[in-house]
Amino acid sequence: MYDIIVIGNGPAGLSAAITARMREKSVVVVSNSSAGSGLYKAAEVGNYPGLPGISGAALSGKMADHAAAMGAELITGRVTTVLPVGKDINVGYGSEILTGKSLILATGIVQAAVFPGEKELLGSGVSYCATCDGMLYRGKKVVVVCLSPDAEEEADFLSSIGCDVTKLKTKNIKVNGTDRVASVTADGEDIPCDGVFILRQTIAPASLIPGLETEKNHIRVDRSMKTNIPGVFAAGDCTGTPYQIAKAAGEGQVAVLSAVEYLARSE
Repeated sequence: MYDIIVIGNGPAGLSAAITARMREKSVVVVSNSSAGSGLYKAAEVGNYPGLPGISGAALSGKMADHAAAMGAELITGRVTTVLPVGKDINVGYGSEILTGKSLILATGIVQAAVFPGEKELLGSGVSYCATCDGMLYRGKKVVVVCLSPDAEEEADFLSSIGCDVTKLKTKNIKVNGTDRVASVTADGEDIPCDGVFILRQTIAPASLIPGLETEKNHIRVDRSMKTNIPGVFAAGDCTGTPYQIAKAAGEGQVAVLSAVEYLARSE
């Protein structure tokens, strides 16, 4: 059980982790590899105070090293589920589950567009995690939309437990069904199935957490970085413009201070 779980290892997430440790809170940061982020790929960062001309990769590394040295746990993994249970929050990545008392979303800019029919049938045949939901489809036909580096591995897992798997790598997808998934239309071809696993590299926060309020594809927060869900906070590019490193780092600090206050009230 962690005091704070952070999703995202950019400036907002790592700033939050550093401040959490300064407040003597246990914290874990789980995220995809930073090597795929826009910051990591930047040849030069010219406007971060005190570090003129530093590369994005170097700045990202320094932040991660600082957080780790403070005692934050850093985990590389694709988050697939977030489930509030009572006062606790469960975060699933791969086949593992983390449990925390509060959550900070620092996911950066995530493509929020979904396939037709995906949102309507989420939880009724649409899944984002083969490891989590695979056993529900043993002996049944499933479609796996392979849009992440580990998608092939997850599709093979489904085959190994007895699912009849069709792999797709197209983005021209439509999910069909009324109460449950009945088929997937891919590039004009209709494929009957009992379920569809849509395996993206990242999942939009609103898809991860049902009921999370968003506005123009950004998470809605107040000045304390609180979302509409108790114990869940957000910081950085996922909350809106300007998309700047200094702004993200500052919001990460505000978010974690709000989380610490929330934890104190919950004791």
